[in-house]
Amino acid sequence: MILQRRMLRACRSAAHRLKMADSLGTRLTGRELLIRIFAARSVLERVLAPDERMVGVMLPPTAGAAIVNAALALMGRVAVNLNYTTSQAILDTCIERARLRHVISSPAFLARVKLDLGARMLDAGGLRTQLTVFDKLAAAMHAVITPLSVLEKILRLDTIRPDDVLTVIFTSGSTGDPKGVVLTQENVGSNVRAIDNLLHLSTADVALGVLPFFHSYGYTTTLWTPLTLDPAVVYHTDPRDGQTVGRLAREHHATILMATPTFLRIYIRRTPAEDFSTLEVVFGAAEKLTKDVCDGFEKQFGVRPSEAYGATELSPLVAANVPPARHVPGRPVDAREGTVGRPILGSRAKVTDRETGCELPVGQEGLLWIAGPNVMQGYLDRPDLTARVVQDGWYCTGDIAKLDTEGFITLTGRESRFSKIGGEMVPHLSVEEAINDELGAVDGAIVAVVTAVPDAKKGERLVVFHLPIDKAPQDVCRRLAEHGLPNLYIPSPDSFAEIDEIPVLGSGKLDLRAIKDLALARFGGGASS
Repeated sequence: MILQRRMLRACRSAAHRLKMADSLGTRLTGRELLIRIFAARSVLERVLAPDERMVGVMLPPTAGAAIVNAALALMGRVAVNLNYTTSQAILDTCIERARLRHVISSPAFLARVKLDLGARMLDAGGLRTQLTVFDKLAAAMHAVITPLSVLEKILRLDTIRPDDVLTVIFTSGSTGDPKGVVLTQENVGSNVRAIDNLLHLSTADVALGVLPFFHSYGYTTTLWTPLTLDPAVVYHTDPRDGQTVGRLAREHHATILMATPTFLRIYIRRTPAEDFSTLEVVFGAAEKLTKDVCDGFEKQFGVRPSEAYGATELSPLVAANVPPARHVPGRPVDAREGTVGRPILGSRAKVTDRETGCELPVGQEGLLWIAGPNVMQGYLDRPDLTARVVQDGWYCTGDIAKLDTEGFITLTGRESRFSKIGGEMVPHLSVEEAINDELGAVDGAIVAVVTAVPDAKKGERLVVFHLPIDKAPQDVCRRLAEHGLPNLYIPSPDSFAEIDEIPVLGSGKLDLRAIKDLALARFGGGASS
């Protein structure tokens, strides 16, 4: 699938119906969208140097941001959507690693997110003022009159290959320095095909675009999927703004919501039930989707969220449960709650022993590996890091999982979220869930997080950071023991520390790196406990 060619056809077929809208008041038919993409391309061709292959974009999810990404793709440039929820230091690192000369953004937005791009910034608003009458006429002609076969030759789309680079997306940096994940046409295109295969998308579908494009989940599902397939999309800049997201869903009769469980929890609390009355498909991914969140969302809105699973290095979708509204009668079972679903079209999964690397039989727990067209080309300029995680076409997810006889994947932990204590592997997530239950957390909310620091006697020591609570750590530990949690899994009472807020990334995922740094600062490393 060459995405640019599919985009031209999708926009042409939606010439007279809504294709893209946003909370800023933009409403575009497929024809109007195509005109704006061609116009943006003309201006960018003049502004960017001929050899400027990678171009930064730092804008919230809006029609304007989608148009910039599409225009860069039509030019054969590589869009690098940068994380605007990160620190200045990490942003500078990403810009340096991608060797970006320009980043398309806006002064007002930069002031709001408190980040600086210096002389690299290209003002998106200023670029619009450079449009000439000829640009507008040519854009309209190409969008309406020029035959597609001629247009593809003019744009040289017939020279694009499946392994050409489409984008570079930097990992969240939750467990270390961000790495540039290089994704190709086929990587993202295979995900788009798989999404269509799962959901059977049509012109009646409208997706809510609340996820940032710097996150692969948003980039693939709410940018390229609506650009190249039949659905329309409506964007909002802040996924935590439950009232506005609800209003947009109601006004545009949204049928699809791709979100994280963190954002779903917000909508349960802040979005009126009638606003989501047209939703048919709701996915919670990028973090564990708990039964509490599913129950709460279904009770409030009448549609039960489905769990999916992915990784930036996998473009990002790996597996998904098919929502009941999109199940095809007569097909085999395609959803199983408690799992993250079965591998998507074209992908395969296997589980190996963490020590020996040998493939394990069905039902046994080990490291999860994925192979298929969604496996990244590699990490930007880091063949050494790529070789560590991609072996013979298989990507090591770093997640601990097991497969059942029908191919459904159950995640049981993350390798980086285990500690070796007294020679045994202790899963942070199991301890974390037990502590949150004991502290009365509801709807999947996180009151406490678990990490570890080095320990001279046992190898590692569990550490618990928690929000203000009304129970003493000694009482929590005693209750954990009473409920049968193994002694190795129970932190010592002096390993609890109160914090004002749980560190999270812009995607809503736990910021594991910040939590680890906090633990080392508070509890040090190597001390005996």
